[in-house]
Formats: sequence, C-alpha cells, structure tokens
Amino acid sequence: MKKLFVLLVVAAVLGHFTSQILEAQKGAEQNLQGTITISGAFALYPMVMKWSEEFRKLYPQVRFDISAGGAGKGIADALADMVDIGMVSREIHPVEIQKGAWFIPVTKDAVVPVINRDNPLLPELLKRGMKKGDFMRIWLNETPPTWNELVAGKGDIQVHVYTRSDSCGAAETWALFLGKKQEDLLGIGVFGDPGLNEAVRQDVLGIGFNNINYAFDATTLKPMAGTAIVPIDLNENGRIDADENFYGDRDAVVKAIADDKYPSPPARDLYFVCHGRPQKQLLAAFMKWVLAAGQKFVTAAGYIALADVKLAAGLGKIGK
Repeated sequence: MKKLFVLLVVAAVLGHFTSQILEAQKGAEQNLQGTITISGAFALYPMVMKWSEEFRKLYPQVRFDISAGGAGKGIADALADMVDIGMVSREIHPVEIQKGAWFIPVTKDAVVPVINRDNPLLPELLKRGMKKGDFMRIWLNETPPTWNELVAGKGDIQVHVYTRSDSCGAAETWALFLGKKQEDLLGIGVFGDPGLNEAVRQDVLGIGFNNINYAFDATTLKPMAGTAIVPIDLNENGRIDADENFYGDRDAVVKAIADDKYPSPPARDLYFVCHGRPQKQLLAAFMKWVLAAGQKFVTAAGYIALADVKLAAGLGKIGK
C-alpha cells in the first residue's frame, strides 16, 4: 500500500510536469516580439547563447542582448533592473533574496581544477590526482606546496596559483568545496573564465580552475589546448581509480556529474535571477520554454539536465 501511494504521488508530479511543458510550448501560438536583456555568469553564457539561437528560430521578432561578466555582475544588474535576467552560477544569498531576487534553476555544471599540459610532473599528477587537502594547501596558504610535494616527492618546483579577480560563481563554488569563501582564495587574480584558462596555458607551473565549458574545447571535447584537468582523488587513497578517471573529455565529466560521481560542490545548479517574478509576457514565455523544450539542448551543450521535479517547480514559480 505504501509503495502504491509513492507511485501515485510520483505519477501525479510527472503528470503535472507534463501539463506544464505543454503549456510552456503553447508559446508557438503567441506573437512574441521584443528584446530580452541578460548578463552575468560565464558558466551559463554558452548555454544561454544556444537557447537564444533556438528560441529565435521560433520567434524571429525576438532579440537578445547577452553579456558575460561574472555571477556578481549578473545578480547586481538584475536587482538594479539593468537587465531582465541575471545569470548566476552559485546559490542565491539571503541578503539578495531580501532585496527582491527571484530565481529558478535552469541547468547544472561544475568547476574543475586546471593545470598546464607541459607541467614537468604531469604523468604523476594524472596518476595520483590531488586530494581536497592538497587544493586547500594550494589556494589557502600564503606559501603553497611545491609541485614535488604534491606527488610525495622532493624538490623545489614552485606552484603558480591563479584565481578569479571578479566576483563569480566559479570561484565561490571552488572556495565552498574547500570550506571557504571566494575572498579566502589566494593567488594571482585573473578576470573571467577565458582569462583564467589562458593564464594557466601560458604558465607551465600554473594551476587554476574553470567551469566545464571553458576547461574543455567545444569542438574536440578535450581539455583546452595546452591544459589538462587535475583528477580529484575522491577516496584519498593516493591514486586515481577507474571510477575516478573521467576527465579525458567533456562528455565523460558531464556523465560523472549526472551520476553523482563528481562532488557537489564543485558541481552546482545554475540560475536565472530576476528582480521579482517576471511580469512581461515575453520574458515569462522564454523562461518557460527554457524549462521545457529548451532542455533538449542541455546535454549536447555540455551541461547536466535538472531533475523533472526541479523543472516543474521552476515552471510553477513562473506561473501562467
């Protein structure tokens, strides 16, 4: 009887979700036109660009003005009514909610540690990986360990540490993985995801972190040229086991996140944020489309689809 009740509840939820999808897809009958302005997280930028392209195929009279500048800028712009939507790649802070932040999760991704492909100890680093404690020693100490120490050796090959200079979800999420806040991370500050990846690519001894779609090439699906992803030794046994070895290409990492093999954080939901519940028909229609038909573009774009229950909750927040 108890199992039957659970099944009935699940069926009701999925049935409600299906009806919401059909309602969201009715937008094709609407004569939508106007401009939607969006700014914020680098993490969400590639996905939103894809969504905007697909949405405009249905509604050619709709225009988008989209810019990436970090999650901090996105939520600040949204709360100041400078844009319709802020892209945010971290949890929404209570103080932001008090200021009127209305938000829905739209997809999911993760932050990964990145090093230079020509690092002299790369083979050993890929074999052993790094423990959370190693990352803490790198980003939280005034004097980081040497690369030699990180592979249980002796030597003085220095680690050059890079972090983000802008207020962003990637840095906050990486810091949260280490039990800290973005302002606690030490290292040379670099603006933006592309800038941080380039800094590491130019420095043989560098280490940084990137959102998935800036750590991997969108065409080859391999790590960006000149860089490699540092495997995380999740069980801390001093080696990367078969079930921890999923960093060779973007799709393998995405699958690991979807299967909950990669920790959260640094995996996390990505959000649309508005100043209050969206009232404009165009804005509501676009957001409903993103949570319904737009989800079919998520996996191919290198992101992780949200559970149906989360998508249904988002549709419910938008309302009719």
